[in-house]
Amino acid sequence: MLSEFFTRRFGLTKEGSDNLIKGIIYTTLLNIALMLPVGLYALLIYMWVEPLMGGEIIEPNLGMFIVLILIVLGIIFAFAWKQYHFVFNTTYTESEKRRINLGENLRKLPLSFFENRDLADLTSTIMNDCTDLEHVFSHAIPQLLGSIISLCIVAIGMFAFDWRLAIALLWVAPVAFIILYVSRGLIYKSGDIVLHDLLNCGDAMQECIESIRDLKSYNYEKEYYGKISSLTSTIEKSRIKAELMAAAGVITGKVVLNLGIVSVILVGSYLIVNSQVSIFTLLIFLIASATVYSPLENGLMFLAEILMMDNKIERTKEIESLVVEGGLTEYTLDGYDVEFKDVNFNYDDLKNVLTDISFVAKQGEVTALVGPSGGGKSTVSKLAARFWDPVSGEVSLGGQDLSKLDSEKLLENFSIVFQDVILFNNTILENIRVGRKDATDEEVIQAAKLAECDEFVQKLPDGYDTVIGENGELLSGGQRQRISIARAMLKNANVILLDEATSFLDVENESKIQRALSELIKNKTVIIIAHRMRTIANADKIVVLDEGRIAEQGSPEELLSNDGLFKKMVDLQNLSGEWQI
Repeated sequence: MLSEFFTRRFGLTKEGSDNLIKGIIYTTLLNIALMLPVGLYALLIYMWVEPLMGGEIIEPNLGMFIVLILIVLGIIFAFAWKQYHFVFNTTYTESEKRRINLGENLRKLPLSFFENRDLADLTSTIMNDCTDLEHVFSHAIPQLLGSIISLCIVAIGMFAFDWRLAIALLWVAPVAFIILYVSRGLIYKSGDIVLHDLLNCGDAMQECIESIRDLKSYNYEKEYYGKISSLTSTIEKSRIKAELMAAAGVITGKVVLNLGIVSVILVGSYLIVNSQVSIFTLLIFLIASATVYSPLENGLMFLAEILMMDNKIERTKEIESLVVEGGLTEYTLDGYDVEFKDVNFNYDDLKNVLTDISFVAKQGEVTALVGPSGGGKSTVSKLAARFWDPVSGEVSLGGQDLSKLDSEKLLENFSIVFQDVILFNNTILENIRVGRKDATDEEVIQAAKLAECDEFVQKLPDGYDTVIGENGELLSGGQRQRISIARAMLKNANVILLDEATSFLDVENESKIQRALSELIKNKTVIIIAHRMRTIANADKIVVLDEGRIAEQGSPEELLSNDGLFKKMVDLQNLSGEWQI
C-alpha cells in the first residue's frame, strides 16, 4: 500500500519505492539508536544525583560502562550501515533508472513532440531536476519521515514515563510543522518562478552560444551581454525570494521548537515544587529534548525542500505520462509507393498548413516537391515519414496506413537527408556509421567515396578517424552535408527523402553528388524538396505546392507546357542566373 503511494506520488519504480521504505525504516532505527546514549547519561546522572538526594553511594563499574558503550556504538554502526545503503546507494541507482526511463519515453514519442517543446527544458528535467531529486530521496524524505516515526515511538516511552513533561516537551512539534505546511502555497509559487527564470536564462545562454558569430559580426555582444546579465540578476532575486519564503517557515518552526525546552523547565519546576516529580526526571527530559529536537529541526528543513521539489517531481512525471506513439511492428508492404489521400494538416488546431493533398510518389521514380517558401513542402516530407500524423486523410507506404505502424519500424524503410545536418562530436567514420551501426569500416568508406567525401577526408589530420567537434564544427557546410548523404547511402533504404540535400554545395560538387545519388535511388521511392530547378531537371514527377495546396502536378515537360506556377518559377530562376554585377 505504502509502496504504491510512493510510486504514484513520486514517480518511483516498484523497487525504488520498496528501497525508500527500507531507508525510512533504517533511518528511524538509527534515530532511535542515537537516543540510546541518553540512557547511559541517565544512568550516570542517577549515580551522581542519588547520593545528593540522600540515597546510597553507587560505585561506578568502568568495565560495564565500556561494554555498554561498545554495544551502543555497534548498534548505531549497524543501523547507519544499512541506512546508508538504502538511503544513498539505492537512491543513485533509482536516479539512473529515472534518467533512462525518461530517455526511453522520449525516444518513443512522436518526433512532432520535439518541435513543440523547448529542448533546453527537456535537458533541464533529465539532468538538473533528476540531480535535485537525488537529494530529496537520499536525505529529505527518509530523514523527515524517519524523524516523525522515531519521535512517535519515543513519545510513547516519554508519556509512559511522565505524561505531563511529555506534553510540555512535544507540543511544539506539530505546531512547528503546521506553520511550515501552511506556507506551502508561497513555497510552490516561488519555486515555479525560479524554474521559469532558470529556463529563460538557459535559453538565452544557448542562443548566445549558437549565434556568437552573428553577435560578433554585428557588434552586438554588449547588448546581448546586458540581456543575459539582466536574466541572471532576475534569477538571483527569485532564488533569494524563494529561499526567504522557505526559510521563514523553517526558522519560525525552529523558534517554536525552542519553546519546548522553556515549557519543560517551567512545567518541571512546578512539578518539583509540588513534589510530583524528582529533579532526576526533569534532568532526563532536558537531556532528551536535545536528542529529540535535533532530528525535528532537520525534518523542518527537509519538509521545505520537499515542498520546493514538488514542481520538479511533476515535470518528470509529466514526461513519463506522455502517450507513447504505438503501432504495428510486424506488417507486409506491397512495394514502396508513398501515397497521400485527401490529407489535411495543421499545427495545434490552428489554420490548415496542408489542404486536400493527394498524390503518389511511385517506387522507381523521383518525385519532386517545389513551390514558394511556406507552401508546405517540408511538412509533406515529414508526414511521409510519420514525423506527424495528418488531421484527416491518409498517408500510406506500400498500401499500409502510416498512422497504424510503429514509427521506429517504419523509419527502417527510410533514408533521410535533412537540410539542417546534425553531426556528433565523434570521428567521421562513426558519424557516417550512424546510417547502419553494423556496417564495416570498408562499407562506411565506400559510402563516403560515393558521397564525394573521400577527397576532403584524406586532407584531415587523422583521415576518417578525425574527431570533427560538436555538430561538425571543423567542417564546412558542404562537407557536413556530404557526410549526411553518405549516411543515407550507407543505410540504403527503400524510401529516400531529400530536403534540399545539395543546398550547401557548389555547382561542381553538386554535379558529383547528383551522380552519386543516381546510384542510390535506383528502383527506390524518392521524394526530393528543392528550390533550384536544375536539381530536379530529371525528376519523373513534380508536385507544385502553394499555400498548402497542390497547384499542379505532372512531369517537368507537362508543367512547362502548362504555363503555370512551375514555369513561372523556372523562368524567374533563369532570369536570376543572367544577373550580373
